[in-house]
Amino acid sequence: MAPPSARRTDSIANAAAKKAPSTASEPGERPPGADVIANGGNTAVPRPRRPKPEKKERRPRNGYARPPRRRGSPLLVAAIALLAVATASGGAYAALTAEKPERAEAGPAAAAPPDNLQGDPVNVAQSGQVAPLERVVPPDVLAVGGASISTAKIKRIAKLSQVKDVMAVAGGAVQLQGRQVNAFAVDPSDFRAWTPPGTAKKTELWEALAGGQFVVSPAASEQLQLAKGTQYPVVGRTMPSLTMGGSGALGVPGIDMLVSQKSGTDMGLIPNVAVLVNAPGADPAKVARAVTKVLGPGTDVVNLHESKYQNQAGGGGGATSYMDLYKQAAGTCPGLSWTVLAAIGQVESSHGRNVGPSSAGALGPMQFMPATWKAYGVDGDRDGKADIMNPYDAIPGAANYLCANGAGKGGKQLYNAIWHYNHAHWYVQKVLNLAKAYAARYE
Repeated sequence: MAPPSARRTDSIANAAAKKAPSTASEPGERPPGADVIANGGNTAVPRPRRPKPEKKERRPRNGYARPPRRRGSPLLVAAIALLAVATASGGAYAALTAEKPERAEAGPAAAAPPDNLQGDPVNVAQSGQVAPLERVVPPDVLAVGGASISTAKIKRIAKLSQVKDVMAVAGGAVQLQGRQVNAFAVDPSDFRAWTPPGTAKKTELWEALAGGQFVVSPAASEQLQLAKGTQYPVVGRTMPSLTMGGSGALGVPGIDMLVSQKSGTDMGLIPNVAVLVNAPGADPAKVARAVTKVLGPGTDVVNLHESKYQNQAGGGGGATSYMDLYKQAAGTCPGLSWTVLAAIGQVESSHGRNVGPSSAGALGPMQFMPATWKAYGVDGDRDGKADIMNPYDAIPGAANYLCANGAGKGGKQLYNAIWHYNHAHWYVQKVLNLAKAYAARYE
């Protein structure tokens, strides 16, 4: 898999950063050509400047680009860009922001982040603290703009049929270890729910991010030879030294780095340049087309269920999505189709979106009653405990419960097993119909 690279594709080449003319001189600074000599004590005539010999370009010893020197008027630095490049996880998205001076004059304010569109309270991380993980929201579609996506368009996406959750994030291409890496700037309390379940539950990873450290994909960690706890210069519009807080599968192909929102702002990452969309049960291809229609030309919209993106997003070979977990868990019960587990997961919690407790006291992504969980719960991720709230445990637990009631035998036994899961015939019919729909779409 190709490492992060600074090569730009032809589609982006025309959008490369250009240097703007210098602004007015600062107080006390003479404009170009204003050096003078006395002429009879009465007038001053310009003294011709001697041409300066060209300086040879010097490569930085450590492989990082040097920040530009400030000489009188502010210089423009290279634009922060989320480019179509080969990254450690293999994605390719294109976006470019307008160039910004090191010291900005008075002008329009940067685009403000959109209002919370999820409808749920968002806990903002402070002082290294993050909100507890209460759900996992698998992204179905990713859109990356050529500039900041407007709040109005993001709200229109949120109102599309079957769309349940939308998240807008800042992003851009930065340099790390001399290589170009695509980064998102996120609120860890909010964004963790959008990552694969195995990463989402790593509280220490999100606490590190909340504390101003950065997190990378396993591929980037390996290929850039990064060490947890070590500081590295990260080159954007500024060049802060950030500590690596750890690694985990990020679930978004082409994105190999997460930084805090403050770090992203300091480095000049583009506000609201990307939008993640969750639409459980919907055809992701149709959702992608609807999002494209809202955003118009100049935006890359990706169906994350396409096999090439599924392969890129994982970064670890294990289960990285609810679909993976359903398929793995079904394998523990010969004869049980993963589509039945997927259907139950959709009906019970919309794949982790609503983990309870229910009015009856059921908990977790598969909505187990605590007493039933005590009898059939499974330590699916082998971390030493069977956690009713953890999808890595809850989904294998559901397979175990169904299998114990004869689900692997199919036919009437399957019907009976689903009825035991929820004592209602309408529930059984709904699960079986959804299972057929999953089979038609994905098998």
